[in-house]
Amino acid sequence: MSDYRVPFSGRGHAYTDEEIQVAVEAMTTAIPLSQGEYQEKFQEKFCQLTGAKHAFALNNATSALEISAQICQFKLGDEVIIPAHTFTASAYPFLKNGAKIVWADIDLSTRVVTVETIQRCITPNTKAIVVVHLYGFAANMPAIMDLANQNNLLVIEDAAQAMGVEIEGKAVGTFANFGIFSFHSHKNITTLGEGGMLTVKDDQIASIIPMMRHNGHCSFDYKRDEYWVPAMGNVDLPALNGEILWPNNYCLGEVECAVGAKLLDRLREMNDKRRQRAMKFIDSLNEFPDLIFHRENTSRHNYHLLVAQLINGKRDEFIQKMAIEEGVQCVVQYYPLYHYDLYIKANQGEANCPNTEEFYWQMVSFPFHHMMADSDFEWMINASKRVMTSLGRI
Repeated sequence: MSDYRVPFSGRGHAYTDEEIQVAVEAMTTAIPLSQGEYQEKFQEKFCQLTGAKHAFALNNATSALEISAQICQFKLGDEVIIPAHTFTASAYPFLKNGAKIVWADIDLSTRVVTVETIQRCITPNTKAIVVVHLYGFAANMPAIMDLANQNNLLVIEDAAQAMGVEIEGKAVGTFANFGIFSFHSHKNITTLGEGGMLTVKDDQIASIIPMMRHNGHCSFDYKRDEYWVPAMGNVDLPALNGEILWPNNYCLGEVECAVGAKLLDRLREMNDKRRQRAMKFIDSLNEFPDLIFHRENTSRHNYHLLVAQLINGKRDEFIQKMAIEEGVQCVVQYYPLYHYDLYIKANQGEANCPNTEEFYWQMVSFPFHHMMADSDFEWMINASKRVMTSLGRI
């Protein structure tokens, strides 16, 4: 049990009896328990919901990022533009696959990259851009895609936190060459703790994803007289533009796929509840102008996380009082990636991202999971008021 009345939960939501029954049914009936009919159903339903041309279920969103990084086929000296303010999985797969990272700054009001912050990073060596819809808010993809097309750049849309988010009716994750989605335990919908989806537009790329996902497995390209000769199936190397790509084992199990397909029915309802609660929380604290939220009461934001910028210089004191005096476990997230040992050791420790720095030192992330009880939510509102009042004004 948590020591906090309102913990920063590691789980995004509870499951309904109907969703539990779907899991039990798949456990009982699925043959095989991986790469079967539930996977196909999940992928098809995901395409129907988002409008994606091709969708591939994977064991997590990092695997989707890994495959997209492989398909970029980076050469020595190639650069990829990535927000410095994001989770590490948005970045290191591209580093592993041969790219040099150029860190992009964020806009302070929306906390995501913009055309302007990306444009400053483009050089003759730029090959790709990673756009992260952080906290559940969609970056301006139409404008970013125009910029990318003008410069002949690949775009990877990291929509891991933005499932169900739209820009003028078009789902995020479907604007770019690749779309990345997460069903991790923290996310707005979770396939039993882990899971991801990769969307792609290009038919040729889509044709090799199943091999890249599942160990290079494919059919033999000739007619066999006996189905068991020489073996059940072939194993080959996927190739793109005449170059070989090594396969992986990134499959998502049938039980998880069954649950994911069922949860898609409830996605809009859960996102709406998060957004309504976010509006109530933000509006309840509007008497404190030094606590700055991003208020967006449209489907462009799903409020996967509820964050604020505390500009009175008392961020750490606020978090301490909330935790110790009020039992509300606020946290700080997304240390600028170039400060981490991993990126420093990989010679990626240099950046010019003043907004990223400013937001990091002032950011507060509030507990905000879907299954939070109404009584706990009201307590968090009132606790925030009490602590803000005790800290005084700027």
